[in-house]
Amino acid sequence: MTDIRHSELWKNIPWRKLRKNLFRLQCRLWKAIREGDRKRALNLQKLILKSRNARLLAIRQVTQLNAGKKTAGVDGKASLSFKERFELEEILKATVHQWKHGKLREIPIPKKDGTKRILKVPKVYSYCTSIQGSLGISC
Repeated sequence: MTDIRHSELWKNIPWRKLRKNLFRLQCRLWKAIREGDRKRALNLQKLILKSRNARLLAIRQVTQLNAGKKTAGVDGKASLSFKERFELEEILKATVHQWKHGKLREIPIPKKDGTKRILKVPKVYSYCTSIQGSLGISC
C-alpha cells in the first residue's frame, strides 16, 4: 500500500518545473563566475548542492534516465523502488557536506582483441552525489 503511495508521489513530481528552477540557478552561477564574483558563485554552488530540485533530478537521472540504470554498483543495488528513491533523497539531504567517495565495483569487459577492459561502477548514492555536484557547475 505504501509503495503505491510512493509511486504516485514520485510520478506526480513536477519534473519540468524542477529542471527550470535548477537551470535558473545554474545560469545565475554562470553569470557570477563570468563576472568574477567569487563569493556569490560559492554561495550559489552551496545553494544548488542543498537544493531539493538538484537532489531529486540527480536521483531521477541515475535511477531512470541513464543507460546504465540497471547496472548494480558495489552496494548491489541494480534499481531502486520509489520508496528507496525518497529515502535516498533524505540521506543526500542529511549528508550533503559529509560526502566521501566510496568504493567502485570493477567489471571486466572483453574486447575484440581478447584483452579485457575494466568498467568501474560506483554506488547509487555516490553517483547521485557526484551528479548533484556537477549540476552546480554548468549552464
